[in-house]
Amino acid sequence: MASLPLGQYSKVAGEWLGVLEPGPEAAAARLMVAVMLTLASKLKRDDGVKGPRASNPASDSTRRVSVRDKLLVKEVAELEANLPCTCKVNFPDPNKLHYFQLTVIPDEGYYQGGKFQFEIEVPDAYNMVPPKVKCLTRIWHPNITETGEICLSLLREHSIDGTGWAPTRTLKDVVWGLNSLFTDLLNFDDPLNIEAAEHHLRDKEDFRNKVEDYIKRYAR
Repeated sequence: MASLPLGQYSKVAGEWLGVLEPGPEAAAARLMVAVMLTLASKLKRDDGVKGPRASNPASDSTRRVSVRDKLLVKEVAELEANLPCTCKVNFPDPNKLHYFQLTVIPDEGYYQGGKFQFEIEVPDAYNMVPPKVKCLTRIWHPNITETGEICLSLLREHSIDGTGWAPTRTLKDVVWGLNSLFTDLLNFDDPLNIEAAEHHLRDKEDFRNKVEDYIKRYAR
């Protein structure tokens, strides 16, 4: 998505929303437009601020946040345009693109029928460091602990195999990676939840039963 002046954001948003029929999709679109307009306005104000260039921790931190927020304007638009059909995103506060929630609703495999929520927080030092992600839904999964820690290679800040985080990665990569933990990236050979992986190795049918029990209790 090309960068637009604030006035053009409003014009394009109005034209876009004008063709949408009333309903959930239109409501989601209006929320996203509100998010984009709010942040575009903030960035315009930031760009207009002139001040001393003296280096100090506070000013460095402010500049880093500004870099992050400018990246997020583009990346959130890219994410919305390329969201997997099994995923939904929600921004509780349109003023804070650096914090949002992801819901994954797998349509195949062990976890089909469940709704799994993640919180994603983008730190000030993004994109030099990865987002912080936690699973909010209790789950029986070899790569996610019952307390929400996640094993996903692209979220590793340091990786010797080259599959970890890099500044070339984006929020779209993070969301697609989390979505794939329920399908292609489901990994029993390199588990974080060793007990779940051993359970699957020992008795696949009983593992499936426990997954389904967790879905009924925690992921509806």
